[in-house]
Amino acid sequence: MDDILKLDLKRKYRHLYNPTPKAVTLIEAPAFNFLMVDGAGDPNTAPEYEAAVNALYSVAYTLKFMIKKSDKPIDYSVMALEGLWWSDDMSSFVVARKDDWKWTMMILQPECVTPEWVNRAVAEAARKRDLAALPKLRFEAFQEGLCAQIMHIGPYADEGPTIATVHAFISANGYRPNGKHHEIYLSDPRKTAPARMKTIIRQPIA
Repeated sequence: MDDILKLDLKRKYRHLYNPTPKAVTLIEAPAFNFLMVDGAGDPNTAPEYEAAVNALYSVAYTLKFMIKKSDKPIDYSVMALEGLWWSDDMSSFVVARKDDWKWTMMILQPECVTPEWVNRAVAEAARKRDLAALPKLRFEAFQEGLCAQIMHIGPYADEGPTIATVHAFISANGYRPNGKHHEIYLSDPRKTAPARMKTIIRQPIA
């Protein structure tokens, strides 16, 4: 297996996935392919959310190991969980009304992943586990374009001031929000102290 091609996606896309926590920056997010699951409700309590995350990670890791063992083996790291967040009535998109939130959870895939690979991985994941959200999983391209983003360090519950900083930057520089609130979860909350957790706050703009 010495001829395995190794892809370091986190290093390759460092400018997109490792922003500074000191200031809001502008980035251009190109089209990437993602595994995606849509849902609604409070991510802290909704079984639908946990099911979506379980399905995404199960298929993502199944893909990784299937491709690593293929005739043209490629080894790559599974990328971080990402979430798009919104509400049909944006006046209800507040912490006190998380039950009204809608979301798309997703994981970026390298270029070597094709629809055929995804179909095989979904079938294999279904064979191994009963994953309630698996029928909702899709493989789709997503492009945000111009975005403002910053690294939030700390608990999810303390994101409010960081989000406000991003929106203040957008307004002060003559832009407007042009897409869904986007978060990228770089830390595992099961293994990382809340004060040290890293979350990218990203907002598409125009």
